[in-house]
Amino acid sequence: MSNENAELVISNEGHIRVLRLNRPERRNALSESLKLELIEALLDADSEDGVRVIVITGTGDAAFCAGADLKDMRDRDTAGVRFRSPMNRVERNIFEVVNEVKKPVIAALNGTAVAGGFELALACDLRIGHTEAQFGLPETKIGMGANFGSVILPRLIGLTFALELLMTGEYISGERAYGLGLLNRLVKREEVMPVALELANAIAANAPISVRRVKAVAKGGLDLPVASALRQDPGANPYLSEDRQEGIRARLEKRKPVWKNR
Repeated sequence: MSNENAELVISNEGHIRVLRLNRPERRNALSESLKLELIEALLDADSEDGVRVIVITGTGDAAFCAGADLKDMRDRDTAGVRFRSPMNRVERNIFEVVNEVKKPVIAALNGTAVAGGFELALACDLRIGHTEAQFGLPETKIGMGANFGSVILPRLIGLTFALELLMTGEYISGERAYGLGLLNRLVKREEVMPVALELANAIAANAPISVRRVKAVAKGGLDLPVASALRQDPGANPYLSEDRQEGIRARLEKRKPVWKNR
């Protein structure tokens, strides 16, 4: 769908939209232009009926994403460009956008993910990594704040281990990340994308309304009392959908359902 030389390469695999960060010479660091392209691509994918799952990956073997482009940041500082903190910028926060996408988002971690690159992975719903990659939030080592990671990491792995990773800024191995529950699958390097697509296809085969619903209810209910969480009613209601009737018929007739997304 997009130019192989673009900073973000966009392609389709059936009902799966693949977004590939394409700055391998900068370890797929998030330039300002790449962030804007990624935001637009995510919003487009979320609004297209034919897209059921989004996969974000990177180009090359070295890194999924190294986070913010520090060279670009240094050049802007040198030029006297005013620096704004993450939640006080004109453009939307990329991690917030990923986190708010209604459709499932899978991070296919082709390499190491650190700093903002790790935050990008944390913003996704599911993560596939390999045994040779490293992960971490080194912001305390360079005077930054890991704003998104400081909020989301304790929710994923608990406060104790999250604080250790945040305050030391040290990297952890793929095995450690998997043990902490940060990775859904830990595979060989060459298996990352095939496994990510296999998982994406398994999700895409299910009723789109139901998939969006369980994601919204699960994430939205984390901070609610059980009684309130049970009464959430985000988006289209699968219980009242045509797809519910089709799903039941297909199960009884022992055939694959044909989803209409309504």
